[in-house]
Amino acid sequence: MATLRRAAFLNPGRDLAVGVDLARRAEALGYDSVWVTHGSGRDSFLVLAAYGAATTRLGLGNGVVPIYPRHPVAMAQAALTLSEMSGGRFRLGIGVSHKVSMESSLGLTLREPLAVTREYVGVLRGALGGAAAFEGRHYKVNWSLAIPERPPAPPIYLAALSRKMLELAGEIADGVVLWLCSPGYVRDVAVPALGRGRARAGKTLAGFEIVAAVPLAIADDAPAALGAFRGELARYLTLPFYRAMLEASGLGKELAAFDRSGEVAEGLTRAVGAVGKPETGQAFVRAYREAGVTLPAIRPITFPDAPWYRRTLEDGAHW
Repeated sequence: MATLRRAAFLNPGRDLAVGVDLARRAEALGYDSVWVTHGSGRDSFLVLAAYGAATTRLGLGNGVVPIYPRHPVAMAQAALTLSEMSGGRFRLGIGVSHKVSMESSLGLTLREPLAVTREYVGVLRGALGGAAAFEGRHYKVNWSLAIPERPPAPPIYLAALSRKMLELAGEIADGVVLWLCSPGYVRDVAVPALGRGRARAGKTLAGFEIVAAVPLAIADDAPAALGAFRGELARYLTLPFYRAMLEASGLGKELAAFDRSGEVAEGLTRAVGAVGKPETGQAFVRAYREAGVTLPAIRPITFPDAPWYRRTLEDGAHW
């Protein structure tokens, strides 16, 4: 029987050193890899460099870096450097992010995400291979790496929620990173869409990594953990890409209730996360595996100073 693989999302809270200590613990517990979000927090490449310096075997992934603020050649340079520093343990996760993050916060224009992503990956693959010669609508690049020997190129994973982006991920990427997708959505929407994309490229899903973040809190004080999870979810329920995915997951009533009251309904929290006893968390992870996820990533709710955080990481190592 094949050994079950599992990953973990380890986003440092107040103190980066605590995250580094948790990365060491994740390696000792046998986790396949640890992942770090980028967004508006710390730079994920630098956090992963710290994790990599503290470990020897553990895989390292960012899930994910927004593409619009960073040119694909600059992304490739960072990725190749971290791949070299970590002895080839790095996996590069990228995504389009959201309109409010790119336009309202950064003053950039989020346009034609599918077309931009396709070109971005085309440039990125060339640059990761040592040279990029590309002429497209969004990118015009003629660049080569000026070092004697190219570091190992990491695999490229795309963040995806919609059917079209999932199909694109299947077609042009080496894996996909999913967040807040319920097991049912993974089974009924994501995996078939990824399969269609792979077929367009003349490939099957064999060897294609499906990473899904699994929000969990193994806690004696379940109400406190559930309250923290509701607080986390509230911001995502205002973002159109997530709302469309959750609508397609059959959670329209829960979204409407949130719009009326500002409260995150229990049905929604149960659909996308698990709070409570270890067996509850184990069953939720199993549901993702059965839905087609190849690498469930335990994502303890909130940050490492939460009382349930380390326990969730410890218990998750056995599922």
